[in-house]
Amino acid sequence: MIFAPDLVTVTHGIQLAVAPVFLLTAVSGMISAVAGRLARITDRTRLLENRLEVAGVEESQAGKMYAELHQLRHRSWLVNCCIALLTFCSILIGSTIVLLFLGETSELSIPRIATVSFLSGVACFLLALVCFLAETLVATRLLKFAQTPAS
Repeated sequence: MIFAPDLVTVTHGIQLAVAPVFLLTAVSGMISAVAGRLARITDRTRLLENRLEVAGVEESQAGKMYAELHQLRHRSWLVNCCIALLTFCSILIGSTIVLLFLGETSELSIPRIATVSFLSGVACFLLALVCFLAETLVATRLLKFAQTPAS
């Protein structure tokens, strides 16, 4: 493998490879937000499990708690899928950066591989957004809005 000796080619390679880094920034922000949601789900699950372990919980209350735990399990599954997809997205975008740089600064002809890698990363990001939307919808379905009389 022969690398480009001139500075202009290397500089152009860096410029070309840096563009996908902005997507990595968005992915890291998404991972942070989704990890925060997972922490909240975990906290609520532990609280409900601790309450169920305490003797004296009414049967009707226990039923409601188990139903909520089922919803929380579903939410955590969606959040974990979202995090996995975002992680795959990061790996694919990172691979795209490496491939673009190597394609520009060496004699390797890899534009198709870089294209597939980038598009796969974007597809993972879009699927992660779908998981995030689904989890948000499930979470808002759990909310109990108090009915206020019309004025």
